[in-house]
Amino acid sequence: RYLEKMNEYGKHNIPFLFILDFDLQTPIILPLQEAKKAGIYFNIKGFSNAAVNSSLPQHLYFQKYPISFSDYERSFHYVQQQLRLGNSFLTNLTFPTRIETNLSLHQIFDYNQAPYRLLFQDQFTVFSPESFVQIDDTGKIASFPMKGTIDARLPNAAEELLNDRKERAEHNTIVDLIRNDLSRVAKKVRVEKFRYLDHIQTWDKSLLQMSSKIVGQLPKNYTSHLGYIFEELLPAGSICGAPKKKTVEVIKTAEGYERGYYTGVFGYYENGRVESGVMIRFIENIDGQLYYKSGGGITVYSEAKKEYQELIDKVYAPIHREHSSSQRENQEFALAY
Repeated sequence: RYLEKMNEYGKHNIPFLFILDFDLQTPIILPLQEAKKAGIYFNIKGFSNAAVNSSLPQHLYFQKYPISFSDYERSFHYVQQQLRLGNSFLTNLTFPTRIETNLSLHQIFDYNQAPYRLLFQDQFTVFSPESFVQIDDTGKIASFPMKGTIDARLPNAAEELLNDRKERAEHNTIVDLIRNDLSRVAKKVRVEKFRYLDHIQTWDKSLLQMSSKIVGQLPKNYTSHLGYIFEELLPAGSICGAPKKKTVEVIKTAEGYERGYYTGVFGYYENGRVESGVMIRFIENIDGQLYYKSGGGITVYSEAKKEYQELIDKVYAPIHREHSSSQRENQEFALAY
């Protein structure tokens, strides 16, 4: 039904929001104006149905309790075994990390600066830096796979990331996968920009992440087939691996938990345009306890300790320490009027 809804809304040019979980078990498609009534708030590159309506605590507290290295290493070795058997060339391995913070999901949604932000009732919030696909009103489709992360404070961080054999192999595999995915729905597919770096500021550090841009041209009647386009492209290659079908089987065995909406995609359609992001940087409320889900791509070149550290590094409060009480007062004053 979600495919039919996306096709129908696109055909009749009805603006809509879509939230598609990793396994497509509970996808949500609804007209944009109904999102707020359902307790769903979004801010996608400044296009938003929400205003800042919370204030930050005087002092931020954020503590993480990741999975033990021994537990992580056990799953890591299973994935590497599957890689050596040829069942996967790249597998994205993730785990939930329990966190404690004096920030609410609403405050995290309000105050982070990520381009793809979502607050789903009291269940989860997303502050993702990663685009899934963009479609402009001429039918040009673009994808921006993001693979490769490093602490920007390290000496020669950019050069180290760009020259790292494992990171390069991981990124090249995903670029090739996304190029093939786009070729299923579009023509004239090409890599327009290859291995550029984005800077991401977190609460306690700066990160560099490596991305590429791949583009193609959809057929003229693409708005009537939006559901089918997404069906061909999902799941996002950057958060599962290659080849997709077998790699998803490896993931389910290695991780041992249900991802749910984590690593799904969300976005909106309006007037022939689509903007969407991958649901990474994800905090979920599970029975009153907060969990931050994170991970990274595993190749035959991967080292367990480095991958474990990357999983931990990606768990962060996306709010700058510099938020002062005067800033909060100004924001609250602006909202009051």
